[in-house]
Amino acid sequence: MLIKYLMAVVISFVVVSVAMAAGGSSSSTKPKDGYYEQGVKAVESADYKKAIKLFNKVVATKPTNADAWNYLGLSNRKLKNFEQALSAYQKALAIDPKHRGANEYLGELYLQTGEPEKARERLNKLDDICFFGCEEFDDLKAAILAYENQ
Repeated sequence: MLIKYLMAVVISFVVVSVAMAAGGSSSSTKPKDGYYEQGVKAVESADYKKAIKLFNKVVATKPTNADAWNYLGLSNRKLKNFEQALSAYQKALAIDPKHRGANEYLGELYLQTGEPEKARERLNKLDDICFFGCEEFDDLKAAILAYENQ
């Protein structure tokens, strides 16, 4: 009887852990939005000015789209529009505090603006979010190490 109980507890823990890990994905929603998809393609081709225009259209109609805000932050950061990037990441995280991409990219922004202690805060947040580890944690950790070794 005790063995069955322990097995049930272990299985419940695993199921809950997997569900929690899935809930904090870097892409909280995958909208089928023409502007959104075009924006992703613009980011992938490093056309950040175009991406900003497209993601601005997305958030104008879907202001709770954390992924679009995250991409707006990324695109602005790549163009060194740091204030706009910060604002976009903050909006993404207000919508989804566990957004892995926004936490990683905000940490990278803090490194670019000479605030490594704030980048470490984002790394700690990712450590909490990514129970089984994640690429965003690894990438930000590597960026912090590279920053410290400059």
